Amino acid sequence: MLSSDHAAIVRATIPAVAAHGAEITGEFYDAMFAAHPELLHLFNQGNQANGEQRRALAGAVAAFAQHLVSEESSTPFQQMLSRIAHKHASLGIRPEQYTIVGRHLLEAVAKVLGDAVTPEVHAAWSEVYWLFATLLIAEEARLYQDAGRSADSACRPWRVAERVDEAEDTVSLVLEPADGGEVPAHRPGQYVSVVVTLPDGLRQPRQYTLSRAAGDGVLQITVRRVRGDDASPAGAVSTFLHETARPGVELELSAPFGDVVMEDDDAPLVLISAGIGVTPAAAMIDHVAAVRPGRRVLAVHADRSVRTHALRAQIAEAGARIPGFQQITWYEDLDGADAAAGGDADVRPGRVDVAALPLPPKARVFMCGPIPFMRAVRRGLLDAGVSDERIHYEVFGPDLWNGAA
Repeated sequence: MLSSDHAAIVRATIPAVAAHGAEITGEFYDAMFAAHPELLHLFNQGNQANGEQRRALAGAVAAFAQHLVSEESSTPFQQMLSRIAHKHASLGIRPEQYTIVGRHLLEAVAKVLGDAVTPEVHAAWSEVYWLFATLLIAEEARLYQDAGRSADSACRPWRVAERVDEAEDTVSLVLEPADGGEVPAHRPGQYVSVVVTLPDGLRQPRQYTLSRAAGDGVLQITVRRVRGDDASPAGAVSTFLHETARPGVELELSAPFGDVVMEDDDAPLVLISAGIGVTPAAAMIDHVAAVRPGRRVLAVHADRSVRTHALRAQIAEAGARIPGFQQITWYEDLDGADAAAGGDADVRPGRVDVAALPLPPKARVFMCGPIPFMRAVRRGLLDAGVSDERIHYEVFGPDLWNGAA
């Protein structure tokens, strides 16, 4: 709980902090990286370049503050806390790093807002930050303990055992422990951080969903190469993996983390994905086929064309082992060859039409794809009568807590 005197100050200053959030976090990151360049290795520099990380941090801080001072806050606080903690645990974030972040963040608030940041305002927002940090530190400690890891030993060496071309610009990497250790258990929907050293010497982490169910003594990730264009640069890590990750190459992986996971119950399952967002759905279908094949599953996917549709063969093979499996695929660019390649599958042109989906009652829905896609699908699901608490989503990249989905 925020102390009462500070709550009044925070309530009054949230609009100013939120309005200048991106400017504050921009100042924060620039100053922190200048003072602690070693932290460049922990932060996705692609998300720094496009501004997504800055917007995500600003949104998270403002959303947490609103949660503290307003009983009517719509922020899914526990979801926000859990998702950030899982991401931090996959990166090996340590408690002492919160002191560095806190100092530079509060200094950035003071610099951007100027004289408006009185000693009382500074103290109030310091309490907000440390309440948030304390909760995250505790949750991350629990996650490290459950994973049998620590922040200092977050990653282990893994070896590429097999490389599979899945679709245009997309490969799956089958990985085995290079240290002789055990393969960790994981739940369908979880991810690992893959840490690589780029040619310029910068170490960079990226999170990749485990795209197969647990078992067989290996892990599988599926990587789509991010091509650059006039608006954004090419993906540094995805390009590096596509160019170098061949059988025998070693990579560093974290333990599996992630809170958007499927429960093993009998509720019908609806999986809605777009593009490379198909990876959690593929793992979930693989898992259902192995442990609960009697479950009803509706898999809905959107892609540009059959040529860019990753993991089609894996999903078809797993789906064939589930009597209640149904798949509907929309391709934006659908030609006769694409339709023929789909065989007996239900392939449609254009974009996903939620109103046309045969949604089973009381289904659990999992979504993954671009944020605009998930926003549109969520609206359609709510209009169709699906309750909000039964809709789950995963975001590839920083989660924007001002209405991501």
